[in-house]
Amino acid sequence: MVKHIILWTLRAELSEEEKRVVKQGIKEGLEGLVGKVPGLIDVKVHIDGRLSSSNADVMLDSTLESEEALKGYAQHPEHLAVANGKVRPYTASRACLDFEV
Repeated sequence: MVKHIILWTLRAELSEEEKRVVKQGIKEGLEGLVGKVPGLIDVKVHIDGRLSSSNADVMLDSTLESEEALKGYAQHPEHLAVANGKVRPYTASRACLDFEV
């Protein structure tokens, strides 16, 4: 199995209300991919409970069957629709860590 962890920082110009709406959209969009993308086992998007010591706004914690499944996920049309419509337009930075478990 493979873990795919992403941390995003939202654009500074977004209001707090806009950030709340964007974070909810990211969560619903990415968590909704389970069952649609082959090899995607589990997705949790963390948007609440952020402590002041944090320097990211949103965390994706996902599990895939294999590295090949991760490659397929990255190119899957449903994932690209979420990434291009709900994530990329609103994020300033992205950090990724992929590893085998």
